[in-house]
Amino acid sequence: MANSPQAKKRARQNEKNRKHNASLRSMARTYMKKVQAKIEAGNYEEAQAALQTAQPILDSMVNKGIFSKNKIARHKSRLNAKIKALKSA
Repeated sequence: MANSPQAKKRARQNEKNRKHNASLRSMARTYMKKVQAKIEAGNYEEAQAALQTAQPILDSMVNKGIFSKNKIARHKSRLNAKIKALKSA
């Protein structure tokens, strides 16, 4: 347990930041799931629009340090490949 005043303050800040980061992480995952749902529904235009909405949000999560750059790049790439497969099918 934190004993000094500065350690207590850091503990408070860490908890506050943890909750905020969890909220941002959840929001980003929700946007990815929305794109995935549109893909599974088979609607190319809606899936494309959902991806266009999600991309800047996912990129901002990288800038905030919520996710790593490679993880978000991998997810965007896979979602985009699935959307392209929808168009050709």
